[in-house]
Amino acid sequence: MQRKSSWVRCALSACLIAAPVGAQAQQNYPTKPIRLIVPLAPGGPSDILARSMAQVISPSLGQSVVVDNRTGAGGTIGIDIASKSPPDGYTMLLVALATYTITANLYSKLPYDPRKDLTPVVILAGAPYILTVHPSLPVKSLKELIALAKARPTDLNYASGGTGTGPQMAFELLKLKTGMSIVHIPYKGTGPALTEQMAGQVQVALFNMIAALPAVQSGKLRGIAVSGAKRSPMLPQTPTIAESAIEGFEEVGGHMIFVPGATPKDIIARLYKEFAKALQTPDVLARLKSEGAEVIGTPPDQAALAVRKELDKWADVIRRTGIKVE
Repeated sequence: MQRKSSWVRCALSACLIAAPVGAQAQQNYPTKPIRLIVPLAPGGPSDILARSMAQVISPSLGQSVVVDNRTGAGGTIGIDIASKSPPDGYTMLLVALATYTITANLYSKLPYDPRKDLTPVVILAGAPYILTVHPSLPVKSLKELIALAKARPTDLNYASGGTGTGPQMAFELLKLKTGMSIVHIPYKGTGPALTEQMAGQVQVALFNMIAALPAVQSGKLRGIAVSGAKRSPMLPQTPTIAESAIEGFEEVGGHMIFVPGATPKDIIARLYKEFAKALQTPDVLARLKSEGAEVIGTPPDQAALAVRKELDKWADVIRRTGIKVE
C-alpha cells in the first residue's frame, strides 16, 4: 500500500466529519460579501481553486465570495493583509500549506505571527507537483535531466511562482539531493511562470499538478516525474521522483483556508461546514480529479496540527540546506 503524507492520512479519516456549529452561532452571518484573498497571481493553482470554491459556496452562504489577488514577497503581502483584517468572518485567505509554512521560516522578519495571527479553517485538497521540461530540452526522464544539468552547470534555468513557494523549495531540495546546478528564475505567481516556460523562456519547472496538467496533456510541456508517493491517475505513465532517482522523496501541495486569528469559533465552524459540503459536490469532485488533485477536507483542529508540523519541518529543512530569500 502506498503511503501518504501524515497530514493527508489524518485528514482523509475525518474529511466527512462536519464540525458542529456552536449553540451561540451568529444566525445572521453572513450579511455582506466575503473577501477571499489569494496571495499569488491569477492563473496559478491557488487562484484556480479559490475561484472554484467561491463559485460553489456563494449560493450556500447567501452572499458573494469575491476572490482578491494580493501578490508579492512570496505570498507574505497577501497573508499579512488577511492577518490584519477584522476577525468577523468577512475575510478569508486561501494559500498553499507549503507557501504559508515555508515563508514563515524563510523570511527573517514578518509583519505577522504565522502561529497566532491566522487560524486554519480547512485543508481543502492536495496535489503532487509535476517536474516539467520544455519540449526543446533533450531529456525525457529525471535521470537524463540530472545528467544534462551536471554536464552543463548553470546553463539551465527553472521557473517558479516565487521564492519561498512550495514548488520552489521542493526544487531546491531536489537540487540538493541530486547535485544538479540549475538557476532559479522566480515569477510573480505560477500563472506567469507557466506561460514563460511554455514560451521556452525557461527550460525546467516544478509546478502544482492543478496548474500544469493541461499544458502537459496538450504537449506544450513534457512531464517527466511527479512528487507524490504514487503515480498520478491522470498521468499513469509518468514515474514518481522517488522511483526515478530519489528514494523517499515526496512533496504534496495542499491548499487551505485561514481566517484572522480572533475570528469567533462559531463562524469558523460555519465556514468549515460550507467548505466540507462543497468538497463533496459532484462538480468539485470531478474537477479536482480531472486536475490530479485529491479532496482532503481536514477540520480546523487537525488543520492547525498540520500547520504546526509543517512549520517545524521547514524550519529544519531551511536550517540544514541554508536556503535564503533571494
